Amino acid sequence: MFGRGRFSAAFAVAVGIGFPALAGAAGGAHTRQASAPPQGAGQSHDCAVLERPARRLQRSIEVHVSRIRARERRRQRQAFAELPAGVSAATLEAIAACESGGDPTAVSSDGSYRGKYQFGAGTWASVGGSGDPAAAPEPEQDYRAALLYTQAGSSPWPICG
Repeated sequence: MFGRGRFSAAFAVAVGIGFPALAGAAGGAHTRQASAPPQGAGQSHDCAVLERPARRLQRSIEVHVSRIRARERRRQRQAFAELPAGVSAATLEAIAACESGGDPTAVSSDGSYRGKYQFGAGTWASVGGSGDPAAAPEPEQDYRAALLYTQAGSSPWPICG
């Protein structure tokens, strides 16, 4: 009934009319000639069909990442929740406020002291820390500062202790 060429062209036109987003994906030369709008005019429409699912996927990813990060923060708070005996949270807050303004990401001007309590690399390692103190979670910095305070009192912080 239809020749091979006519059938595929008719099918492409039908797809282009019924499903414009599929027309570009399915099309050959016939589809583009028969159903494509002038150049640039249909491009935003074709993209708009895909934008909503893409935004929904992006939002879903953001929600999951946020939940994972919140779970990790809770885990870290629980791991470092108990301060060593003899160290009050008020003492640590006063030291942190003086040393870094309470900023756990603070770095001294020469880069040698880092984090909320301005740990040196050797001091940080001596209380079990690893890596960059300024990159460590705040509860861990609090815990490590409390350990240091139980070992050496306020002497590691000669001005702020």
